[in-house]
Amino acid sequence: MGELDNKVALVTGAARGQGRSHCVALAEAGADIIAIDICADIDSIPYPLASKEDLAETARLVAEKGRRISTFAADVRQLADLEAAVSDGIGQLGEIDIVVANAGVVALGVTDPRNEQVYRDIVETNLFGAWNTIAATVPSIIRKGVGGSIVLTSSVQGLTGRGGDGSAAVFAYAASKHGLVGLMKSAANAYAENNIRVNTVHPTGVATPMILNENMAKMHAEGRLSTAMAGNLLPVPWVEPEDVSNAVMWLVSDKAKFITGVALPVDAGCVAM
Repeated sequence: MGELDNKVALVTGAARGQGRSHCVALAEAGADIIAIDICADIDSIPYPLASKEDLAETARLVAEKGRRISTFAADVRQLADLEAAVSDGIGQLGEIDIVVANAGVVALGVTDPRNEQVYRDIVETNLFGAWNTIAATVPSIIRKGVGGSIVLTSSVQGLTGRGGDGSAAVFAYAASKHGLVGLMKSAANAYAENNIRVNTVHPTGVATPMILNENMAKMHAEGRLSTAMAGNLLPVPWVEPEDVSNAVMWLVSDKAKFITGVALPVDAGCVAM
């Protein structure tokens, strides 16, 4: 018997990185998965985003755990598209218990302080997308009537302003990740009467394609990475996706049944410096 048997979990940004790790961990604990990813690039974002093949690999890994999974290519910036995917997923797997709003982008190296498009794309993906995810999924949790857990993926940049360089890209990332804390606290208050818990996780750099890509390698080689933004207190350059999944799994479990409205760092001490 798994800790999450008979539960349905929805994960955005599910095709690779943290999202894939969360899907696999949730499935290993017994949950069936609704996995959503844009599966396309965004022009203003300077690294490749996940593909349909990446999402199919997530599905394969979940199936290996013996759980059901429904996958959808949908952009979290578009509420109607997200609602359609959620509706189809519920039709296949049942009402939702757990939501991990993980989809997010960054654009380090895009230094223009007036780049409206990159600012808009980052905020709309990271913050607007999380609100869309809540709006699309909470009615299902309420219908099921047994409570639930929502985890929003923020960042250490949702707890600190270190590393600000004046660029629209970095401003957008910090603003969106701070905004998630306000969204989380408001939602924790709004849905407490339905026994729905809402929390954020705040990773430092995570070893995923968001930071392990050609754009970031070029910035590192040119000495353009901000040590103020990247520095950890513990002697590690980053954490692994599974480290964040461990925190997510605790938050969605009965071990954290009275934990709501909390911003939980998974940061190797980054924000303590």
